[in-house]
Amino acid sequence: MDLQLLHQTLAARGEPRFRARQIWAWAAKGANGYEEMTNLPAPLRDALSRELPFSSLALQSEAHANDGTVKALFATIDGRPLEAVLMRYRDGRRSICVSSQSGCPLTCTFCATGSMKFGRNLTASEIVDQALHFRKIESSARRDIPSRPSTSIGARRAPITHCVFMGMGEPMLNLDAVLAACERLPDIGITHRRTTISTVGWIPGIERLSEQDMPLRLALSLHAADDALRSELMPVNERYPLAEVVEACRAFYARKRRRVFVEYVMLAGVNDRYEQALALARALAPTREGEPKMFKVNLIPYNPTDSSYRGSSRESIAAFRTALEAHGIPATVRLTRGRDIDAACGQLAARRG
Repeated sequence: MDLQLLHQTLAARGEPRFRARQIWAWAAKGANGYEEMTNLPAPLRDALSRELPFSSLALQSEAHANDGTVKALFATIDGRPLEAVLMRYRDGRRSICVSSQSGCPLTCTFCATGSMKFGRNLTASEIVDQALHFRKIESSARRDIPSRPSTSIGARRAPITHCVFMGMGEPMLNLDAVLAACERLPDIGITHRRTTISTVGWIPGIERLSEQDMPLRLALSLHAADDALRSELMPVNERYPLAEVVEACRAFYARKRRRVFVEYVMLAGVNDRYEQALALARALAPTREGEPKMFKVNLIPYNPTDSSYRGSSRESIAAFRTALEAHGIPATVRLTRGRDIDAACGQLAARRG
């Protein structure tokens, strides 16, 4: 929903200012359109349906995975493609992975999005409308389910609980729109503390994020603990070398007191050896005695794309995790969701399926 255009449309019609708040409240709780907004006059509902699109995105297709994951392919008004993902968990969590750009200009070699032609930055409305789409899906699903006891996990939680900016694009290259979208997410049910912005290590963006009042989380896509290999996997490392990026993350922690997540995709024979785990542990270790642990590593099983890489074996991933933890670095193995519909980490490429 383009809120700026909504305000302009209502003002042109001479409507009172509170109408925009009413309309946004309906959208944020999962309304499917203006016709559901019963506290608006019927003539206004009819006029808005004719004059103002309810969403700034057009749904092109939707894919459903066996594990409950949903991937949506959208097009912007000017025809730019983008994808977003809803991940459902048994404990009641509902996490969305949203895009900040159509395509990505940074060409990480293991990521399907990097092989796309870069389109443009998305607007704040286009980012929020990804979240609203999944809010509508979950709200509709709840209406179809018989009443449950209020003690159930599902009944206590908001339909969407978490958001990660890990879809298409580099969020730090579109940070104004990303932050404007984050301002709206609590209305949908996603608190700032449950919102994570991922970056390949764009230092100016990390520094700006540390200055924000919103307690947003930071995730760093690292994937190699030495500059030569990281530059091969992620060309942005030539501009912002590993040591400088890690130092920027330490400064973020010092300012925000929020642990930084480190994303590390496991590539067989490339970055999964024992000595590489030790190098990663050294890079992330406290720099002085008594310093808090600032980093937590998420080891990501590689999800197949059109690249030549192969994923590390379960045994290699487990050994890598053990090595990190033995040297004081907390680590978990990311649960893969939506791989059968190309919705898992690194697989978004805006292809019709």
